[in-house]
Amino acid sequence: MKHISIRVISILAVCSLPVLAAVSLDGKDEDSIFSESDPALKDGAPAAKAGSPAEAARKAFESGDHAEAVKLARPLAEKGDADAIYLLGFAHETGQGAEASSKKAEEYYRKGLEKNHGDSAYRLAFLLMSSKDKTSIFEAQAILEKQAIRDPAIAGRILGEAFLLGRFTGEPDPDKAISWWKKAADAQDVASMLFIARFYDGQMGFFDKRNPVLSLEYFEKAAESGNTGAMVAVGSRLLYGDEASRDEERGLALLEKAIAGEDSSGYLALGTWQETVKKDSKAALAEFERGKDAGQSDCMIRAAEYYIEGKGTEKDLARGVKILETAAEGGNAQAHLMLAANALQSKKPDAISGYQHLVAAANAGLAAAQNELGLFYLSGGLGVVDTTAAVSWFSRAGQANYSPAQNNLGALHERGTGVEQSYEKAAQLYALAAQQGHAGATLALARFHAAGAATKVNRPRAWALAKIAEDRGEANAAEFLATLEKEFSKEQLTEAKAELGRMTRGKAAE
Repeated sequence: MKHISIRVISILAVCSLPVLAAVSLDGKDEDSIFSESDPALKDGAPAAKAGSPAEAARKAFESGDHAEAVKLARPLAEKGDADAIYLLGFAHETGQGAEASSKKAEEYYRKGLEKNHGDSAYRLAFLLMSSKDKTSIFEAQAILEKQAIRDPAIAGRILGEAFLLGRFTGEPDPDKAISWWKKAADAQDVASMLFIARFYDGQMGFFDKRNPVLSLEYFEKAAESGNTGAMVAVGSRLLYGDEASRDEERGLALLEKAIAGEDSSGYLALGTWQETVKKDSKAALAEFERGKDAGQSDCMIRAAEYYIEGKGTEKDLARGVKILETAAEGGNAQAHLMLAANALQSKKPDAISGYQHLVAAANAGLAAAQNELGLFYLSGGLGVVDTTAAVSWFSRAGQANYSPAQNNLGALHERGTGVEQSYEKAAQLYALAAQQGHAGATLALARFHAAGAATKVNRPRAWALAKIAEDRGEANAAEFLATLEKEFSKEQLTEAKAELGRMTRGKAAE
């Protein structure tokens, strides 16, 4: 077999933010939506209606005096007070003021359910859904569907989320999720309107079901209900979305209304509009500055980027870095990554500072930072090469479907560095990255097909893949193509071009 060369690629040199196509309402993944939809939690404390006999117990719980709250709730629960029963269940479930016990929590929630206490029904359903027992899971579904009759908004929202995550069936069922969310939206549940909008916008995956028209329709519904995040979503689309649906006057009005409602992400949308449509960098920076001053972290990033690059103003690295430091102190992972780039690429690199910022960004879940941290360990950034740590961080980023990390991990498997040498695993990882358009991984697959690594020798397919890699911007593809073509007969080149046609009509780099 011919020698196969590999490259591990960093993106630190290109860590500026991409232009936003539309303002996202949040950065949460789908596994987080249960916590934000839990109707039974108000700032971490059990709910109890004002004037309820259990109100004193609730207030004690909210103040952090959990033991006192449980003490107050017990006699009320013994008399059948549903709010007190729920509080005791919550105390046992969380281990706050009472023994941590899912079994006892379930017992109390069942008592609450018998009294038609909605919050007890929801918490019980969550407990049952977390079980691996199918009977318990089906019971959770039945409880929620029964609850949906009297409370279609909240129960419908939770059912939609559960079906989307495959909690009942083991596999996601987006159609049922949408069906339940629409019922909840019809009951004026704004969160469900937003979930539908995000779903059709492609923010939850399922890109084959992406529908910009329906997405905008439900963002509109949420905006009409007073949700400022939806106002920003609609306003941004009207300003710099599909040209056929743009409406500058209405878009600006919606963003101003959102800003008046103290949603500073409106400044981000205004700045992006000035940047991408009006091509006015100075005006864009002014909007990002306003957002920065209001504490909007993405505006901080954009403003810092403008000062660092000298867009709309003179270059001012010190000012840009200071803004990034403020954003990083507020927990912005992208700011940490950009500070790492600055520390590691300055005339006098600061490895310790760069490393600390990379770790902060990586631990915050930023896949690009996880990939960079892997590269940092692999290059011996702290004086010692640590391939085990590099593999661990590449793996975490790869699991988030981050193509540069998949490519890098594939390269390690190809070489056998820090992992077992396996052309099969390398090919699988390269394929995952190539399917997302990664040029280097696409060329790596071309090399594999040319050399017969983890597959049969297929030079026409190798040529086609290399051609795709070249179109994707891979600088080394031209040399590889030239080498192949020297060995091709006229018939083989014709076959290779036919293979390219087949691949580009279907899924390239599978």
